[in-house]
This record gives sequence, structure tokens and C-alpha cells, in this order.
Amino acid sequence: MGQLGFGGLISRFLASLLLVVATYNPSGFSYVHWISVVFPHVQPLQAVAGIALLGAWLFFVHSTWRSLGTLGLVLGCAFFAALIWLLVSWGWLSLANRGAMTWVVLVVIACLLTVGLSWALVQTKVTGQTVVDEMQRH
Repeated sequence: MGQLGFGGLISRFLASLLLVVATYNPSGFSYVHWISVVFPHVQPLQAVAGIALLGAWLFFVHSTWRSLGTLGLVLGCAFFAALIWLLVSWGWLSLANRGAMTWVVLVVIACLLTVGLSWALVQTKVTGQTVVDEMQRH
């Protein structure tokens, strides 16, 4: 099993953030913006990019779900919601600034995906136990 270091964690976060921001962001430069201009007349390059993004989303979400499970995802969402609430209560974030809140939500989604992609390695490092997926022979 691979090692989890700071570089590995950062690379997982950057990959997650790239996926999230490439799909949608409030700047106007994202797949959603690109496709919405011509929809339903999708071009071949847009179809290929969309299928690639969908495949990446399926991989990231499936890996995160398997790693954290429903309870882990609920706890993660609750943690980040409470963190955002704390930052709003301190005046560091404003709910009225939709653009800023959108970016915060996108970063939170990337953080949840990062935790999901890294969880097995974190669990191994903390407990010393190796995670093994059981496979049935057919």
C-alpha cells in the first residue's frame, strides 16, 4: 500500500479541486458554462470532455463513498457546515456574497473528496492495520 505524506495529500486535494472547478465555478470558465452556451447542440469535443469528467466524478465519488461510507460523509458535511457557520459568525465570510460562498462550497467538496481518497491510507497509518478488500472468486 502507498504512503501518505504531505505531497500525496496535496496532490489528491489538487486533483479533487481541479475536477470540481473544471466542472463548475462562478468565474464563467467551466464545463457547465461551456456546454450551456450550445446545449442541446453538443460538439464532439464537448461530449468527450463531458464523458471524461463524468468518469472522473464516478471514480472520485465511488472511492470516497467506499472509504467513508454514509456516516463518514454525513459527519464530513456536518463538520464543514459547522466550520462555515463558525466563519460566518466571526464575520470572515458573508452569506450575502454568493460568489465567495460558491467558492467555499467548491473547496469543501474538494476537501471531502480528498479525505475520501486518502482515508484508507490515514486509517492504515493511525491504526497500523492494512485495509484489504475481500473479493469472491467466481
